[in-house]
Amino acid sequence: METSGTEITGRTAGEIAASVRALADAGGLVPGTPLPPVRRLAERLGVNRNTVMAAYQRLVQAGVADTRRRAGTVIADRAAAVVEQEGFAAGSPLRDVGSGNPDPALLPDPFGVRPARGEAVLYGERTTDPELARWAHRWLETDQPREMRLTVTAGAVDAVERLLAQALTHGDSVALEDPCFLASINTVRLAGYRPVAVPVDADGMTADGLHAALQQGVRAVVCTPRAHNPTGVSLSATRAKELRAVLSGHPHVLVIEDDHFSMLSNARYRSIIGPGHARWALVRSVSKFLGPDLRLAVVASDPHTADRLATRIGPGRTWTSHLLQRLAASLLTDPSALALVDRARAHYADRNARFADLLDERGIGIRPGDGLNLWISVGANNAGAVSERLLRRGWLARTGDRFALDRPAGAGHLRLTVHHLNDEHAALLADDLAEAIAG
Repeated sequence: METSGTEITGRTAGEIAASVRALADAGGLVPGTPLPPVRRLAERLGVNRNTVMAAYQRLVQAGVADTRRRAGTVIADRAAAVVEQEGFAAGSPLRDVGSGNPDPALLPDPFGVRPARGEAVLYGERTTDPELARWAHRWLETDQPREMRLTVTAGAVDAVERLLAQALTHGDSVALEDPCFLASINTVRLAGYRPVAVPVDADGMTADGLHAALQQGVRAVVCTPRAHNPTGVSLSATRAKELRAVLSGHPHVLVIEDDHFSMLSNARYRSIIGPGHARWALVRSVSKFLGPDLRLAVVASDPHTADRLATRIGPGRTWTSHLLQRLAASLLTDPSALALVDRARAHYADRNARFADLLDERGIGIRPGDGLNLWISVGANNAGAVSERLLRRGWLARTGDRFALDRPAGAGHLRLTVHHLNDEHAALLADDLAEAIAG
């Protein structure tokens, strides 16, 4: 209930949201405080209910408020908010099988090559190294033979964030796969966009789900064409064709393909970007095969998108270091480094397939898919309970709900990273997982 000093004011959604934010920042509305019911606040302010609903939606998207269904909308505890991240669980004594990391032994030694020496790059000069640009153009044009421009960013997450920022405004809707890569969920939510869930099945993002998202007015679509994280699914030829057909009536919706596994994938690249689509981008990072710390991705996009992206990656501001670009170019043209990438591709596929066989022997059927991880159904069990039982056996796993926009998309699943386990430890994990599922 509002009291003196905590009265919400405003006539527009923006003004009402700003009033609540100011009260929360000043301590007048503490975490857990319920906001007035929509109808009541609308009547007091003399505005339409939809205006108050839009204001509350903005507050939820910005992390200022939480929606608790029947309990209504309450002020969020922002200090206690945890943003789920990929990677190792810091300080855990448990055996981490949920990290999603590549094998460091299969990453090329960056000090094993000598980058081509070039002149020093100063403020105002080009943002892309010519040697990397030549290599990347050949690589990308093979899969996207159309007019394009090349941009280099500080990794795939940076690329997606900048691509969305040049096309969207606060509150715009973005179609995301469900379940979804954690970084994409965080990028969309933290920027104040509204994520719209598109289900993923055995053939990839569903056409019906994408159609429904477009009907809701999404301004951008983020899709993983192969080695989807967390499920390992890759687009089938039929599904990619269906998605292109759905998108054909929306040529100015920005379509971003995050082909994160690219050189390591055993699946074919199949694009959902039709030949006449106006706004598109293909993002390929080097994190999985050259190393996450290299912080580099190449982006192919239509000229309009590239020009707008250039305003956010300008000379003298936020370009990616030419030292890193030259190092990446040297590694990508080095025979020994490329041979290691081939070994890594075979290793990840082999270890995942072997673990799937171990589970099959124990009555747990899974489809290994592609990528660094396995998406495992625990049946009618609660994934949290199964995860707790694994904890007691010394294993740290990731539950599927952490990757879900809509809880059913991740319910009853675990995502496991097992490629680093030897045969003995893989068999032990398979035993422990079977016992944990049995309860």
